Amino acid sequence: MPKYSTLQEIQKELHKGETSCLALVEYYLSQISASQDLNAYIEVFKTEAKNKATELDQRFKENPASLGRLFGMVVSIKDLLCYKDHQVTGSSKILEGFTSVFSATAINRLVKEDAIIIGRVNCDEFGMGSANENSIFGSVKNGLDNNKIPGGSSGGSAVSVQMDTCLASIGSDTGGSVRQPAAFCGLVGMKPSYGRISRHGLLAYASSFDQIGTISNSVEDAGILLEVMAGNDEYDATCSKLPVEAYSKTTAINEPCKIAYFKNAIHNEKLDASIRAATEQLINDLESKGHQVKGVDFEYLDYLVPTYYVLTTAEASSNLSRYDGLRYGHRSKQNENLIKSYQATRTEGFGAEVKRRVMMGTFVLSSGYYDAYFSKAQKVRRLIRDFLNELFKEYDYLILPTTPETAWTVGNKDNDPIKAYLADIYTVLANLAGIPAVSIPLGKEEDGMPFGIQIMSRAFNEQELLSFAKHLNSLL
Repeated sequence: MPKYSTLQEIQKELHKGETSCLALVEYYLSQISASQDLNAYIEVFKTEAKNKATELDQRFKENPASLGRLFGMVVSIKDLLCYKDHQVTGSSKILEGFTSVFSATAINRLVKEDAIIIGRVNCDEFGMGSANENSIFGSVKNGLDNNKIPGGSSGGSAVSVQMDTCLASIGSDTGGSVRQPAAFCGLVGMKPSYGRISRHGLLAYASSFDQIGTISNSVEDAGILLEVMAGNDEYDATCSKLPVEAYSKTTAINEPCKIAYFKNAIHNEKLDASIRAATEQLINDLESKGHQVKGVDFEYLDYLVPTYYVLTTAEASSNLSRYDGLRYGHRSKQNENLIKSYQATRTEGFGAEVKRRVMMGTFVLSSGYYDAYFSKAQKVRRLIRDFLNELFKEYDYLILPTTPETAWTVGNKDNDPIKAYLADIYTVLANLAGIPAVSIPLGKEEDGMPFGIQIMSRAFNEQELLSFAKHLNSLL
């Protein structure tokens, strides 16, 4: 079976009778089996996916008009999304064996439009990591070089698409968790505006940063998935009530645009030379096509990562307090009294990185340090948002490298979490400001490892952002 890049290709073949949903599922299942050593999947819904495919094939024969917009779309879901009557663990021992009693709003909307969910995929524990090495299920490996990481925290999602085990994957992005692995695996990673997709049913890490996103082979599929999942939801008070645009109908932009980039980001000594050269070449190509591209000064670049980690760890400290071993999930056998039960359960249930971030968050929220760290970080976040609001009054888009380097060797940053945190320097900006961002493949290093370019725009401007992403694709 050929490798399909878009849902449109699949639906064309289905309507011509040259393939079927069952044939697609069986092919993807064979791909999952062939790539087991990469550890992308935690659980494969083999029988369920086949049954759903058979049902869809029968409906297609009887009444094609009854089929949803995602007919033929096979997806994997990150192990942070609730799917009724299926396990969800956040790749953590603290939720070992837990079965969800409801589905996330985004999952319900996918299923309603006849997407086939083929399995749940590995991730960093509770979405905390940039390498997919912080998982109770073990590390995920990059399919292009299994000595390299796939990125995180949605590493399993990226590899599941990269290895052609599904057409797309649904992940989450708190500080770059769909864009960074997409860049490391040569794929398209889309993070919508904060509130564009309901977070109901997404295990919380940092509630004011988390957003459900997608990893796909194409900008087109990012658009149709966003169109299906987006929209108001009574179960999420932070979800936007703005109408959902027809993202699937988006066409490439064909008029001159004003584009900004941060001079101190492109010319930063920590940016890989190949990524810098490719970015500069892209800037030249855009100018040659009639676009106005200008470097601007961004004085807050060095504050992005510290601000992000102060605020997200504080929110994690609060959000993860619910995992106490008394109501659900793992419970320690050391239960001499309530306090010791809490301590032992959380010590046994959480991994090293989650413990590190919970302790950091508890510290910055503590009496005597709240004003010094948390309050100050909130003020910096406001300055960053204000800066971008002013920037987008003059410019249509902001472009930045997705990552400062390509995928590193597995275990290379285990002993230095600060180095791993700094890998998020270009992606956390969109989450701090709540704006949409998409990463598309830009090039490859000499060793064949890919890297991406990231495009951002003002909040809830996803349709124009996708249009520009399509235009950039035509230049690459």
